[in-house]
Amino acid sequence: MFNPLGLLTGDAAVRGIAARTAFPLAGGPVAFSMVETFKASPPGIVSDYMPATEHSGAVATLGAARTPFAGIDLSRPVVIGVVNVTPDSFSDGGDYADPAQAIDQAMRLVAEGAAIIDIGGESTRPGADPMPVGDEIARVIPVIQAAVAEGITVSVDTRRSTVMRAAIDAGARIVNDISALMDDTHAPGVVAETGASVVLMHMQGRPDTMQQAPLYRLASYDIFEWLSARIDACVAAGIPHDRIAVDPGIGFGKTDDHNMEILQRAGAFHGTGCAVAVGVSRKSFIGRIAGVENPKDRLPGTIAATMLALSRGVQIHRVHDVAAAVQAIAIWNAHAGEVA
Repeated sequence: MFNPLGLLTGDAAVRGIAARTAFPLAGGPVAFSMVETFKASPPGIVSDYMPATEHSGAVATLGAARTPFAGIDLSRPVVIGVVNVTPDSFSDGGDYADPAQAIDQAMRLVAEGAAIIDIGGESTRPGADPMPVGDEIARVIPVIQAAVAEGITVSVDTRRSTVMRAAIDAGARIVNDISALMDDTHAPGVVAETGASVVLMHMQGRPDTMQQAPLYRLASYDIFEWLSARIDACVAAGIPHDRIAVDPGIGFGKTDDHNMEILQRAGAFHGTGCAVAVGVSRKSFIGRIAGVENPKDRLPGTIAATMLALSRGVQIHRVHDVAAAVQAIAIWNAHAGEVA
């Protein structure tokens, strides 16, 4: 794993790239001039630092531009709007449980600037129990069909192959799976056969157990290794590399320290060669760090965490408050400019 450091944007990035002392990060608007390297050595992971000019392997691994994901251009940050068709999700449970409400919300988020709408029918909050597959299908399919009929690019948030197939048949183009296609042995085959794209998310444990003393040597390193193995397994199952995005799974089997360390080193996940997605919106770690109990009051913390991810070149941002995120990203884009 290589972590890009000495991060530059705007004119500084342009000048650094011209001088060959900095290099574009995943072909986006951020450049890097330093590299942090890692080595597994008892009792943990040790790191070292060097100029990027001295590590051609890191430059090649981190620098390659990303092709479009599910037809979406990744040269600028992309916002996914969240619509949970559930009664018990952690921040918006019950708000859009009625299909008509969910469809209206999807339309509203697209109007606010979301490029993708992520529709989920099963709560995966910490401590959540699984729900019947039939109930999940009944919740999401009418909303997916209506959204697709309006020309919306839809992602389905599920870990069940039966739900995946029904959602793709209804027009969903992306599967967003918190288990990285591991919970259901048929899931990789469904994604491969249907031509859907997939977001592979890392989770330590399961939703009902994941926050029970999560442990890593170094969270970003261990998650990078795990996601790399999942990418290899998915490619072997017939899913092309360019149809895969990775998500380190902020809040899913992580302490607050783990979450912040992952965000700090989020740029390292470009080394997978895939698009990188993050979901920090309204999450509990923001509430604990900032002392904000109500998830809907965590927008300032969400924007701050999103800006941190942007500065590491993360391309895909999953949020509830689309208008605020789009506005913040617009300012960041104006600051970052073009690097190449």
